[in-house]
Amino acid sequence: MKTIRNVGIVEHSAYTASIPGSKSYTNRALIVAAQRVGTTRVKNALICDDTRYLAQALDRFGGLHVEQVGGDFVVDRDAEQLTAPSEPLYVGGAGTPARFLLAFAAAADGQTTVTGNARLSERPMGDLLDSLARMGVPLVCKGRPGCLPVTIRGARPKNFHWRVNGTVSSQFLSSLLLFAAQQDADRVEIAVEGGLVSRPYVRMTLAMLRDVGIDARETDSLRFVVVPGRPRRDELTIEPDASGMSYLLTAAAVTRSTVTIPGIGSESAQGDVGLVHAYARMGCKVKMDSAGITLTGGELRGIDIDMETMPDVVLSLAIAATQANSPTYVYNIANLRVKECDRIAAICDGLHRLGIQAEQGPDWVRIHPGRPAPGMVKTFDDHRVAMAFSLLALLYDGITLDDYDCVTKSFPGFWAEMGRFCDHALGETRKANDTQMATAVAA
Repeated sequence: MKTIRNVGIVEHSAYTASIPGSKSYTNRALIVAAQRVGTTRVKNALICDDTRYLAQALDRFGGLHVEQVGGDFVVDRDAEQLTAPSEPLYVGGAGTPARFLLAFAAAADGQTTVTGNARLSERPMGDLLDSLARMGVPLVCKGRPGCLPVTIRGARPKNFHWRVNGTVSSQFLSSLLLFAAQQDADRVEIAVEGGLVSRPYVRMTLAMLRDVGIDARETDSLRFVVVPGRPRRDELTIEPDASGMSYLLTAAAVTRSTVTIPGIGSESAQGDVGLVHAYARMGCKVKMDSAGITLTGGELRGIDIDMETMPDVVLSLAIAATQANSPTYVYNIANLRVKECDRIAAICDGLHRLGIQAEQGPDWVRIHPGRPAPGMVKTFDDHRVAMAFSLLALLYDGITLDDYDCVTKSFPGFWAEMGRFCDHALGETRKANDTQMATAVAA
């Protein structure tokens, strides 16, 4: 049984959180490791549903073996030319692995089918598929146009001047950047059309390619160049997950307590680190350097904020916004509507179920402060909905979820970590003879 205890508003010594490795970096590292002949270890990897799906899919290619060893993935490639899997690659609801695999499969000899669950089969893949088709990669959509399942036949691109629409997902560009590194060409140029959402995720891809010795860079606004080559590192260490740490930061923000996150800080390329600055604007005290982040919650105030560069932490901020002293307006988040669920709608649905006012538009949401009433939140099988809304149980009784297990998609140890946070908060409070804290069961 999953539980979150009601710890109320507390003041105590800093809790040092244990945050798993970055999901975004782990997915990229698995693809980069699979492009290198030899054995590559991905250390401090996030071991979760999404990364397991990707690891298992890569393991199905001929000439490639991937296994989990403790908290690491070990990738061994013994062939210059990979061969396509004999069976379809099922990746559940994992959007990033699906998009990365579509381009990765285009470099394998033979025919690869990538498929997923019902929700993933509705999510857009068309911009990436259009790019692959224009460069001469044969492919067929087996279901809805521009969606999974998709069958790709490996083929050498007809040219190395590619273009892709960047207005729906940055993952399409990242997939092509990783694919470009595998080419037998002097250089690959990629032009992005229409603008680029979630740019920090592209910076992460470029940083990882450069880290393994591949020249990959943005040469001009929305124009990118990759000089292909094999990765030259046999060990990749993954930093903590900025999206995952958002729940501990939010826990501190709403309980006015202190949380320290080691191993990730001011030098991180993860865009979701920007949540720290947002909470500083809302009234939290923040200390951040290259070694880590410490945040102390305070009296929160509402803000207007553009969160285009940190979409995966919008839900976390929305929960903190319910405890502010004025409304919060979050905008430029249209791509949240094509995530694991329509997350803008999910924010409003969950808050309405708890009696809190919220409004939405095509690319915005406005959250009003309020004391939630007891109620059950529908998670829509979305890990981020579950983790974010569970944090209200730190302050209020009677808040439950319809699905607790979906957190395994990105943070399998979430409930245990929140239990440790509650133990620390309650222990410190009792030592100080503060008000006795009630225990609230969240599941």
